This record gives sequence, C-alpha cells and structure tokens, in this order.
Amino acid sequence: MKPEITDAISALHPTNSFVLRGNNYDQIEWVNAPESPSTKKQVDDKLVEMQAEFEAQAYARNRAPAYPSVGDQLDMLMKDMKDGTTTHQEACEAVKAKYPKP
Repeated sequence: MKPEITDAISALHPTNSFVLRGNNYDQIEWVNAPESPSTKKQVDDKLVEMQAEFEAQAYARNRAPAYPSVGDQLDMLMKDMKDGTTTHQEACEAVKAKYPKP
C-alpha cells in the first residue's frame, strides 16, 4: 500500500505511540513519546522518500502476480531439463519485458 503520514511518523519514531486525527500532522497527539517528536517538515520529507521508494518498486508489485505459480515454474523447469527447452526462462523473461525495471 502507498505510504501515508502514519507510516512516515512510525518510521521516524518506532518507539513512540501517537494518535493522528484526519491524516493531518497538526492533529497528532503523542501518547507515549520517549523520543522527541519530529517536525512537520521532517515527517513530510520522510513521506516523500517513502513514496518515491514505493513508486520505484511498482514494477516488482506488477511482476509478482504475472509470474506463473511456483508449481507451474517447477513443472516448466523439469520439462526444460528433460526436453532441453527454455520455456521457464522464456516465461520469466516475458514478465520482465512486460514490467521492466526502471
């Protein structure tokens, strides 16, 4: 899932507890905060960083369901070894071509 402000706050302060109302930093209530809370800019910067990483991994999220199941891949590998074919490699390369890594 695309990162939200709560993810950024949790990443910056894994030991702090908080309640966020309305997905708005100005509406945050620190319940247990052994670490000094971050500024709004620090949270915004972390959120931008996390969203950029999320977007950079879109290809991987798209590839995962497009690959044949593990059972089908094992079957392809066994048949490839037996028949001297490359169906497994071709199937994987087709998915990678459809969803290229940036």
